[in-house]
Amino acid sequence: MTTLFISDLHLEESRPDITGAFLGFLEKEAPGAEQLYILGDFFEAWIGDDERTPLQEQVAAALRTLSKNGTRIFLMHGNRDFLLGEDFCERAGAALLDDPTVIDLYGTPTLLMHGDSLCTADVQYQKFRANMRNPQTQKLILARPLKDRQQMARQLREMSMATNSNKAEDIMDVTPEEVVRVMETNNVSQLIHGHTHRPAEHSLEVNGKTAQRIVLGDWDKNLWWLEAQPGQKPELKKAPL
Repeated sequence: MTTLFISDLHLEESRPDITGAFLGFLEKEAPGAEQLYILGDFFEAWIGDDERTPLQEQVAAALRTLSKNGTRIFLMHGNRDFLLGEDFCERAGAALLDDPTVIDLYGTPTLLMHGDSLCTADVQYQKFRANMRNPQTQKLILARPLKDRQQMARQLREMSMATNSNKAEDIMDVTPEEVVRVMETNNVSQLIHGHTHRPAEHSLEVNGKTAQRIVLGDWDKNLWWLEAQPGQKPELKKAPL
């Protein structure tokens, strides 16, 4: 029995190497896994399920094949693909997860998150996030013509790159106090998330007990995934892209 976790692939047409690596991962690492959790920023941008590009269709078909072979697939929104919806999930044979979600990972209550909500020091981003996650805002965005949304996505990416280049590194990382608060609120001793592109395993104290936070890596120069099996400590793995 194996459960796999990945995040921050940022799939896009301009990075066929990442797409190829992901399809290879589905063929080599994922077969036989009980579950595959994709914790946000699966795509570099997502402007609505009605945009069905060849890349999106290829990825959906590959996931559906894995699903038909018995692996349960779960998708969580990230800060890049928060408009990903039920239509795509149905085509991919996947289920959409709330952020955050608590699962029982082989006897260990585990909190799953994308991770962007933990970066509370970035006040400007948190305001933007709250607005973009508002159902009314999303409804208005999705009502716009496809070409308008494509232009909006390009503009948001440019703004994000310009803004982040001027931010201090610690602002774009998680706030330790927020991590503890969220874990205590959800009564868990294990947290798995992505977003920060800083893969690592961190020990901390939650409710007076030892806990761990596992950060998934982004797929830029390496493939990163977390492999969990019953009775074993989850293992963070990587391979060259």
